[in-house]
Amino acid sequence: MSQVPAATRALRVLRFLATQADPVPLDRIVRACDLPRSTAYHLLNTMIDEGFVVHLADEHRYGLGVAAFEVGSGFTRQEPLARLARRPLAELVDRTGHGAHLAVLHGRDVLYVVEERAPGRPPLVTDVGVRLPAHLTASGRAILAALPASQVRALYPDRDAFVDRHGRGPASLSALRALLAETRQRGHATEDGEVTPGLQSVAVAVLDHNAHPVAGVAVTFPSDAGADVARIAAAVGATATRLTRRVSGPATTSTTARPS
Repeated sequence: MSQVPAATRALRVLRFLATQADPVPLDRIVRACDLPRSTAYHLLNTMIDEGFVVHLADEHRYGLGVAAFEVGSGFTRQEPLARLARRPLAELVDRTGHGAHLAVLHGRDVLYVVEERAPGRPPLVTDVGVRLPAHLTASGRAILAALPASQVRALYPDRDAFVDRHGRGPASLSALRALLAETRQRGHATEDGEVTPGLQSVAVAVLDHNAHPVAGVAVTFPSDAGADVARIAAAVGATATRLTRRVSGPATTSTTARPS
């Protein structure tokens, strides 16, 4: 028996919610976690206050909150992922002639953990340690497109969640959903001038053994350089697939085509 029963119950609830494709009603949490209804209710309210759970009042359901994503992405921000990515990213730069980077989801932002600059190219805003709004970046869109719709909804509950940089990009959940659907259909994410005017990026998600996105690989290049976007996207996809295999094993392939 745990010496800290409240912590044990909270972790049990988090683990259960993490296995669900969509937010669930209180009764399912009560049954799955073997908790008294009143205990589950008070526990969930505390977890909501701390950001680990979100309550979808209109649906009377509970799902994972932003803080849960931050804890989950914390593992991928550790040195092992960065070490795995450095050589493939360097080879991606050699192949495309443009800068490449690896980013992980951090709440509603992406956090850049590896950057490989192309020789002779100016530095980018995507330096290591920089955070940018996920819905505006190619890396963030690649990651978001591979998440279940319920998790995207939990991250973007209202219009206040959509940060603006240059007056471009989705400003509502419906607009973001349409953009992510296009991303899944295309097979890679894009952005053009939404992070830095005059620069565009393409990105593909890196998946773990559960096909959950742990990072995004992206290449950034001038918008007016006449670049072969299809060739760059193919190179980015190959690098993301390579990293997916290193992270999760050969049975999983990198894709943005998770249904939502």
